[in-house]
Amino acid sequence: MKAVANLLLASLLAGPVLAGEGHDHGEAPAGANANAPQRLPDGSVFLPKPTQRQIGVRTLVAEQQQLPRAFTLAGKVVMDPNAGGRVQPTQPGRLEPGPRGFPTPGQAVRKGEVLAYVAPAAAPLERAGQAAQVAELRAARALAEKRLARLRELADTVPRKEIEAAESELASLGERAGVMAGALSGREALVAPVSGVIASATAIAGAVVDARELVFEIVDPTRLRIEALAYDPALAADIAGGALAVGGTRVPLRFVGAARALREQALPLQFAAQGPALQALAVGQPVQVVVQTKSQLSGVSVPAAALARNPSNQSIVWVKVAPERFEPRVLTTEPLDGANVVATAGLKPGDRVVHQGASLVNQIR
Repeated sequence: MKAVANLLLASLLAGPVLAGEGHDHGEAPAGANANAPQRLPDGSVFLPKPTQRQIGVRTLVAEQQQLPRAFTLAGKVVMDPNAGGRVQPTQPGRLEPGPRGFPTPGQAVRKGEVLAYVAPAAAPLERAGQAAQVAELRAARALAEKRLARLRELADTVPRKEIEAAESELASLGERAGVMAGALSGREALVAPVSGVIASATAIAGAVVDARELVFEIVDPTRLRIEALAYDPALAADIAGGALAVGGTRVPLRFVGAARALREQALPLQFAAQGPALQALAVGQPVQVVVQTKSQLSGVSVPAAALARNPSNQSIVWVKVAPERFEPRVLTTEPLDGANVVATAGLKPGDRVVHQGASLVNQIR
């Protein structure tokens, strides 16, 4: 009997234990992964090495340098007058396609290539007057030919100077008649003044254009000018150079000169730019120009891609303080060259600043 009681007790203890109604405490919380990327209570970020390699985190060592003071000016892309041109007719008329048809925007053309023709358009009375002049000149030329023939038959009795005068008159009448006839049926050829790419085209078959109307605009996409507006005229005397950021690529600018007349209460500054990166720009496109002056300041050069924003909307960078730990640093920055900025406060020499993958580090919560 005692053995049976022990067996029943053992079977009850081996079965599942169920809590009564109202005593269910739910599932136990899962343990946190200590090796996962996470934002620590002090604001720093724990980022394991495998995750750093996965998101492509790269750092650079901060160095204190003497860098030029720079300003950011609003500008736009304009045509280089030595590497671009405009095609305009000198007379009103109707457009006709050239040997290869009308060029389209983006098409490459060569200097001297015929892009289109302009058939002169004149009023009926004007054309009738020109035709009448051609008829008169041809009739006068026919009479001059007969007169010259008679003089040559009488060459023994007629002075030589009369024969030469008749020959000159005949040649003059022939040339005048040819010119007048060509004006009635001739076409003006619109040729490319420079080699480059068609930037804009308004040519349509049969369209009537006026004299000096812009039909084609040609630019060299690797040679452009940047025009910036400076509201402080004294800045023009302190410019050492400039830079422009195009698609993450820094394009250096050479200062050409400043105008001597204000435009919209600002002084236009001209910069020359060259390089294949300029092909991403278009004439008239607004850009931000970083103008470097001759004065200098002390700071740390930081790539613009390394900057991020904290919840207070302050500019920060992430500094690697341990193999798997990153801290945010609030910076005071000034422009440098479009692709980089100068950190005047917030960094010290030797700090390892994240310059690649900073935006992904900033998103870790």
